[in-house]
Amino acid sequence: MIDTAPTATAASKLLLVDDHPVLRQGLAKLIEGESDLTICGEVDNAEAALEAIEKNMPDLAIVDLSLQGKPGLGLIKEIKDRWADLLVLVLSMHEESLWVERVLRAGACGYVMKQEKPRELISRIRRALKGDIALSPSMSDTLLRKMVSGRPAQPTGEESLGDREIQVLQLLGQGHSPREIAQMMNISTKTVDAHREHLKRKLNLESVSELLRYATLRFAN
Repeated sequence: MIDTAPTATAASKLLLVDDHPVLRQGLAKLIEGESDLTICGEVDNAEAALEAIEKNMPDLAIVDLSLQGKPGLGLIKEIKDRWADLLVLVLSMHEESLWVERVLRAGACGYVMKQEKPRELISRIRRALKGDIALSPSMSDTLLRKMVSGRPAQPTGEESLGDREIQVLQLLGQGHSPREIAQMMNISTKTVDAHREHLKRKLNLESVSELLRYATLRFAN
């Protein structure tokens, strides 16, 4: 069932954070067609997002995970550190099953894949604004079964990666050097090197070149 527009007089303000202009424009047009929702800003990177939040104080930020510069996961954590009550909804091309628990731990209130139908996006926006966790029905069922069983499965592959490790993997895939990654994540280059070694081991890769190839295929924009 699709959530209907609430009867509140003031439209909820949304900030779009995505580095693809065509997608942002399409989302803005879709959202502005709803009487209870309005766009208060569109930005393409984490730094601009923080500035836009400070200036406009949106009710909800819609954040892509694959941003140039600071990855979306790091942005979510920074947003919640600075504005604990600000709602964040993730909109991503990446598989929900890999990311949903990470973004919820970081403070996001929901996850929408870019392949979803427009009406589903609007529905989850409204659910998020009402204070609900906005996930697909299948993912909600998966998380509920995991909670009820009390026996988490042993993670493998990408599921075994820590949040910092997967952010390093993302940035490698976008073509950034270890020095650039260190600056973006506020860590040392030695720490980046350590993360690369952990990534090779956990992903069963033999060399840095294999790791870079894997990261590029997985996370290049």
